[in-house]
Amino acid sequence: MDNNQDFFDKIYKKLVVSCQALPHEPLHSSFIMGKMAIAATQAGANGIRANSVEDIHEIKKVTDLPIIGIIKQDYDTSDVFITPTMREIDLLVREGVDMIALDATNRVRPDGYTITEIFPRIRRKYPHQLFMADCSTLEEGIQAEKLGFDAAGTTLCGYTDYTKGVKLPNIDLIKQFVNHLTIPVIAEGGISSPEELKEVFATGVHSAVVGSAITRPQEITKRFLQVLED
Repeated sequence: MDNNQDFFDKIYKKLVVSCQALPHEPLHSSFIMGKMAIAATQAGANGIRANSVEDIHEIKKVTDLPIIGIIKQDYDTSDVFITPTMREIDLLVREGVDMIALDATNRVRPDGYTITEIFPRIRRKYPHQLFMADCSTLEEGIQAEKLGFDAAGTTLCGYTDYTKGVKLPNIDLIKQFVNHLTIPVIAEGGISSPEELKEVFATGVHSAVVGSAITRPQEITKRFLQVLED
């Protein structure tokens, strides 16, 4: 079976768990992210989304689940930080991940290129690598499909200047992705309960990613404390 199709079969109608912790967060550690991945695997998750070569390398040691890899890298010249330049793409390809996700919004990237300018170069360099477009609007999703991305996600809805304040998960946007795109849609962003996950899958998405609600205890704690303040 084609390896790319095998990846999509493994996550079809299944949960992908995002195991990430940034440097300012208490769980920031490749060792801990590896343990998170083990826990997700034992619970029945069918994929992992992970950030940084170090974390991915550790996670690959402890689980054989397919991995969506990213590198979050801040640059002073741009708001784009999810796998923002060719440098991060090269590092992820070298490490070896099933799919690489990158910001596919219309914002200018740190290297001065837009996604329409840089992705054709990425695709020519790595024709057999799977790529996921992290989008914030339907227009970006449609554009990503035309550019040749293998999958599109709603990952960045609420995180661009022109989508801030949108209630997440944005079920309407997820439905629009499903209705207008022919490539697999991977819902992501603000899915914070089993009930919301069920609603997301009812739209017909290929897969869904849940992160903070499972793997970020500080965010989970805040949600519990919020009910005491209401």
